[in-house]
Amino acid sequence: MELFAGSPDDNNATFFFNGAMDTLKPYLDKGVVKVGSGQTGFTQVATQGWQADVAKKRMQDLIASTYSNGQKVDGVLSPYDGLSIGIISALTGAGYATDKLPTITGQDAEIPSVKSIIAGQQYSTIYKDTRKLAGEAVKMADDVLNGKTPEVNDTKSYDNKTKVVPTFLFEPVVVTKDNYKQAVLDTGYYTEDQLK
Repeated sequence: MELFAGSPDDNNATFFFNGAMDTLKPYLDKGVVKVGSGQTGFTQVATQGWQADVAKKRMQDLIASTYSNGQKVDGVLSPYDGLSIGIISALTGAGYATDKLPTITGQDAEIPSVKSIIAGQQYSTIYKDTRKLAGEAVKMADDVLNGKTPEVNDTKSYDNKTKVVPTFLFEPVVVTKDNYKQAVLDTGYYTEDQLK
């Protein structure tokens, strides 16, 4: 497998990467999962500006340097749908057929990636209903403006090195070909026309 991370100037990128590595580390340590390139450090796998073209170029370089002997990539950890689309472009450009693509993750349930999931290219994305996020943010801001303490449900996860920042977290949804209809169509997040 290969690892990609977000932009090094975005603290969300390190949150995602560190969480993913906490999950992968036991498998990497036991040799169950191998990173073909050996690139497992955040600075090695970070993608400046979250740019799809930067991810595409890195994947092309990995294919040329690590997978030129015929070995195939089995999986790609991607923290953002835009990067996933660039990664898929590099892989298909190198001759990977849609049904032979590695398992590729993503995040944000962007339309191009949901279409890619439907087409069998990208395996999954993480859906966070921005309507709920916006609604809760407005509610919290209103509470602050009216002298109330905003409702939070997490007081441990977000330490900004000055203090732990209380927050309100929603449960994200893993979207695959099996559940995209329930996740993004039945909820009214997207229409069928948008996903054609």
